[in-house]
Amino acid sequence: MPHTPRTPRTPPTPHPPPWLVHDGALTGLKVLDLSRILSGPFCSMVLADLGADVIKVEDTASGDDTRAWGPPFQGEDAAYFHSVNRNKRGIAVDLKDPDCLRLVQELAGTADVIVENFRPGTAARLGLGYEDVRSRHPGVVYASISGYGQTGPYRHEPGYDAIAQAVSGVMSVTGEPAGPPVRFGVSPADLAAGMWAAIGILAALRNREHTGRGEWVDISLLDGQVAWLSYVAGGYFASGEVPQRYGSAHPTIVPYQAFPTADGHLMVAAGNDGLWRRFATAIGLAALADDPRFATNPDRVRHRGELLPLIEGALRARGAQEWAVLLTEAQVPVGPINTVDQALRHPQVIARGMIAELEHPDAGTLRTLASPLKLSGNPAVVRTPPPRHGEHTAEILTALGVGPGRLAGLRARKAAK
Repeated sequence: MPHTPRTPRTPPTPHPPPWLVHDGALTGLKVLDLSRILSGPFCSMVLADLGADVIKVEDTASGDDTRAWGPPFQGEDAAYFHSVNRNKRGIAVDLKDPDCLRLVQELAGTADVIVENFRPGTAARLGLGYEDVRSRHPGVVYASISGYGQTGPYRHEPGYDAIAQAVSGVMSVTGEPAGPPVRFGVSPADLAAGMWAAIGILAALRNREHTGRGEWVDISLLDGQVAWLSYVAGGYFASGEVPQRYGSAHPTIVPYQAFPTADGHLMVAAGNDGLWRRFATAIGLAALADDPRFATNPDRVRHRGELLPLIEGALRARGAQEWAVLLTEAQVPVGPINTVDQALRHPQVIARGMIAELEHPDAGTLRTLASPLKLSGNPAVVRTPPPRHGEHTAEILTALGVGPGRLAGLRARKAAK
């Protein structure tokens, strides 16, 4: 066959880097993330999902601790690390090296937001504390996350999620009544602190629009968990009675808990008297609906010990899925207690786009949770995989003005990766 010459191709239009493509609500915002583990990285990921350019700073030795928190591993890094570090760029430098420390201080001077979760005082010793940065950059919004906050007699104590759950009282109300206190199944103190920090950062950014001044957002794991006591603390303030553990049950609503059935457990939430009547009728206990012991929610709370065995006896007649169908038809709030794999396959979870996929250069296809923030005009988007250790060091330092020779010198003495 004769050769047909190809039409010359027009050179492709250069594409902007992926962290600048998404027109998110926070596009144009630059965040310097000095944090590690969970609370700070979760906070900065929330901002990154909304379009902020987040630069994650790690050491040159092993990086963020969670890179090694496995198995399971995906590529060189643990799944734990991948879960909270997407949409970020990564730089690996040794902050003990004076040259690298100055470069990170320069980066701090260019950032709109700084997130750190060192022990109080550590950032200041590095010349990266709030007062250090503010003196050069008065518009910076600086978020510090620690175990106990920047003030108070415990401020220098280390911060751990489980300790915050314990000290805050949250653990005392978690678990079965006759059993020991139980740690929550995920890490609520860390995750809540990250959320509180993101809220504080956004509020400070809003205020900066009017004043031109940044401010210090001081978040503690303990404060966040105490705030989450909410109605539990309210009940104590009102009555003076120390809250107890109720297992899956609610302290002030009955029936509102998991019940055993013929083949598994089912969560029921009859949150008012009308729902109680529909529930009682649907499970064959219609006679109890107007029983004076159970007619109103306060009655049912007072007579909880008499009512619950009757409900359990009725529900053991059928399996959990069968009851779920019957109670849903009766318009009673009910749900199966899914395992994690079942929850991640739930049709509503899928329909809401809560599972995303990313291509990682080492790990291949990564499945990750998407953002729950559904903004109609500028939704949160999963754009780029978590950075490999030191992946963007050259790119970020070059943009800061570091030439090839200087960068090579930093790498030669292992001050930068």
